[in-house]
Amino acid sequence: MSDEMPRRLLANRGFSISYKGKTLLSLRDPIAHSEKAAAAAHHTGRTLYFCPSPLFGYGLSLVLAGASMDSALLCVEADENLMDFSMKEMDKSILDDPRVRFVRTRDPLTLASYVRKEWGSRSFRRVEVLRLGGGWQLYPEVYDELIDVLRRNIALDWGNAATLLTLGRRYARNLIRNLALIGQALPLPCFGHYPVLVLGAGPSLDGILDRLKDTPQTNRPFKIIAVDTAVRALNDRNLAPDLVVALETQHYNLRSFIGSRLWLIPLAMDLSAASATREMLGALHLFFTPWTKLRLFERLEKALILPPSLPPLGSVGLSAVALARHLTRGTIITGGLDFSYSPDTTHAKSSPANLERLRTHNRFGGLLSTHTLKRGVFCLSSKTGTTVYSDSGLIKYRDIFEEEYRHDKNIRDLETQGLPLGIPLISITEGLKLLEEGPPQPPPLQIDPPLPEAAGSKDLSIKTAAFISGELELLRSLKQKLSGEGYSKQTQPGKEQDLDKLLDECDYLWAHFPECAGREGLRPGIEDLSFLKRVRIEIEPFMELFEQTLLQITNNK
Repeated sequence: MSDEMPRRLLANRGFSISYKGKTLLSLRDPIAHSEKAAAAAHHTGRTLYFCPSPLFGYGLSLVLAGASMDSALLCVEADENLMDFSMKEMDKSILDDPRVRFVRTRDPLTLASYVRKEWGSRSFRRVEVLRLGGGWQLYPEVYDELIDVLRRNIALDWGNAATLLTLGRRYARNLIRNLALIGQALPLPCFGHYPVLVLGAGPSLDGILDRLKDTPQTNRPFKIIAVDTAVRALNDRNLAPDLVVALETQHYNLRSFIGSRLWLIPLAMDLSAASATREMLGALHLFFTPWTKLRLFERLEKALILPPSLPPLGSVGLSAVALARHLTRGTIITGGLDFSYSPDTTHAKSSPANLERLRTHNRFGGLLSTHTLKRGVFCLSSKTGTTVYSDSGLIKYRDIFEEEYRHDKNIRDLETQGLPLGIPLISITEGLKLLEEGPPQPPPLQIDPPLPEAAGSKDLSIKTAAFISGELELLRSLKQKLSGEGYSKQTQPGKEQDLDKLLDECDYLWAHFPECAGREGLRPGIEDLSFLKRVRIEIEPFMELFEQTLLQITNNK
């Protein structure tokens, strides 16, 4: 009974703790033991120090004394009783330090969300673990998972920064071009309570489609959402999906539609996707994935022309699942989202990647791919226990999938040759049976309004044209500030604030700059002449793009 609550034990120097039959700190000199572990910490900038179960907080003052001001200390306690004990016993000067946060949680996603909310994304470059006592040994697996998810999230944030550096300008330019499509697009369809099959283009797709090819195409009791790279594989089996999802901002995905007869299939396209994608399929639906924080997005939302938003997950397969969650209340079953490959194929048979492999085959190289021999490729176990290959990029997307969807009890994954996704598995036979059951009977009360034919296109076009006119005015004002006489007067009282405000409002001009891509909304000051010159160079191309989009909207009217 005495070990049901933490008890303080007198040591030769300081105190120890007895709890759950264990002594959590040394009885000889717990302070020296903790300080020795703290002294081994690496004091590099932008480090998140993770201290599991800090107990009395011995050694934390030493860590804070050596840590830079852009670093932080995150103390995490998984046990409620130990949390209450630490809050009472820990030195108040540690808890009052602005760099310190103390939370109690066992959920990795909750902790990752907390860190992003408190410090923002890309505030830290690394996570350093401080095991200053023995409290973490009560829940070692919990703390290991928390640490792993934090490290993966930081790596993901910096990977996103690298993507923004490379493609940020293209994202913004595609978005501006696609503003002309807002008035033409229909609202996203609603699938009610229909079960939905979400299909990726992994090697396992072929086996799934072979089981689906006898499914009736009319009055089908379930819906199919397919990624763009899976269209050809569906087409070859005369299977028509109910929606195709396109996310790619470059032109590569256009190969997915060559030779396809599924021209009337509805297309759900990201607002920052390649504009030519719109010409590939039938009815157009738009959604929006924010690639970073921009004032431009806030103005689009305020103007009531921003399409429905999906989380930025980086992969069209993950976005297709997110879209399915948005469109249906029924069961969602995933297939073909393998995030792995075999020595002879990386995608389904009729996918662009597989067709390219066959096209380039010659007598100097066999059909077996050498990508499994490259550095950075891992040999892993699939959902069925067989051996598959994957790389760091695909594993990252698999990890994102698991973090995003593992708590959603409405999603199941077909048991095929792919990496486990952290959600319940279902055999293809059982999955098809569940899909063929269709929506609940009798059907639930109709709560979704019918789709209008034109979706208020005239009203949206007017709003979009007004929005573009406002953006052009902002760019003209910024151009004047950064050019000739307007720039020479910027040092007068009040001019600095005007220039700062315009630069913040036109953040899409510089968000992809190397010094800005990893800082999410932060930029150099107006005293940085190099930065101002580069912003000035960006203005004309964006003005021209806005003007072309405005002309297109006017002509469409």
